[in-house]
Amino acid sequence: MAHLILLESSPVMLAPWHSLSAHVLGNGNSPFEVANGKDVWSYAELNPGHSKLINDAMACDARVAVSAIIEGCSEVFDGLKSLVDVGGGNGTSLGMLVKAFPWIHGVNFDLPHVIATAPKVDGIEHIGGNMFECVPKADAAFLMKLLHDWDDEECIKILKKCREAIPRDRGKIIIVRSVIEEDKDDKLEFVRLMLDMVMMAHTSKGRERTLKQWEYLLGEAGFTRFNVKRIRAVQSVIEAYV
Repeated sequence: MAHLILLESSPVMLAPWHSLSAHVLGNGNSPFEVANGKDVWSYAELNPGHSKLINDAMACDARVAVSAIIEGCSEVFDGLKSLVDVGGGNGTSLGMLVKAFPWIHGVNFDLPHVIATAPKVDGIEHIGGNMFECVPKADAAFLMKLLHDWDDEECIKILKKCREAIPRDRGKIIIVRSVIEEDKDDKLEFVRLMLDMVMMAHTSKGRERTLKQWEYLLGEAGFTRFNVKRIRAVQSVIEAYV
């Protein structure tokens, strides 16, 4: 939790909240870009200190979610020999999964400047690249805390690259992200508002999604079926198949 607080309370992340009018007035730039001169990913690439804050915070959050996945639905990893973590950061999530399921060969895939600082871990191969261009081959693609940063068109592009990376006959993707119900009494209703506000401040197009919106993205990306499994966390686990 400390790493997440350090990130969100840093001047770089606080400044966009004072520029929310940029988004409301629709000038085309995210509040983060207005406040810091570049989008959140370009800024992190040029500022190693801030990049480390992001990676440490994401690793802290990942530990909670992955622990819940291992505890609540470990069966999603049955039969997998390889797993590529798309946008895997410093490899914390994948390291936990490979330790829990040692028969899996892990591929940690992220931008080159992120991979450059990722520690070596037995059973994990680090690969740098651009997920909009190509995703390394594996039995399954793992996407956690990733797709909420992008709009529908960009998410579909990412999902299509993941579909190309997995075997057509037995491959799948595993998405760990919030699935917001449309009922007024949904327990995540106020969490969704908070998360959407964070996305508004720090990205230009990010959002949380309902089940219908996930169904649309997956269908447009060429996945024919999917299921959702609730875990002991804000996030759910979505398994999608070609």
